[in-house]
Amino acid sequence: EVQLQASGGGLVQAGGSLRLSCAASGFMFDAYAIGWFRQAPGKEREGVSCIRGDSGATYYEDAVKGRFTISRDNAKNTVYLQMSSLKPDDMAVYYCAARPYVCSRYGSNFGIWGQGTEVTVSS
Repeated sequence: EVQLQASGGGLVQAGGSLRLSCAASGFMFDAYAIGWFRQAPGKEREGVSCIRGDSGATYYEDAVKGRFTISRDNAKNTVYLQMSSLKPDDMAVYYCAARPYVCSRYGSNFGIWGQGTEVTVSS
């Protein structure tokens, strides 16, 4: 069964850190790009970061550059999103998604989605 499972969300104070994990199964993980997206209440889903499956190249949206770091462990079929200096604006449900090889900032280009993990940032 093709599956992505996001975890690691929780409540954190502004300025704090969290690490999200996205565990994959059922497909050739190292051939897939994994993206993180988020959706805050009342807002549209937006891209956060992405990591390619082949080269490991990483991409970040401007809102998180310098604060978030995406990485992957192909031996564990897992992608991580280390989030630091969290702000109330980062509060959202975070989703991971997969597509073959190349990254995209558009969620519509991803065919495999995880269930989401909620991040709450208190000010």
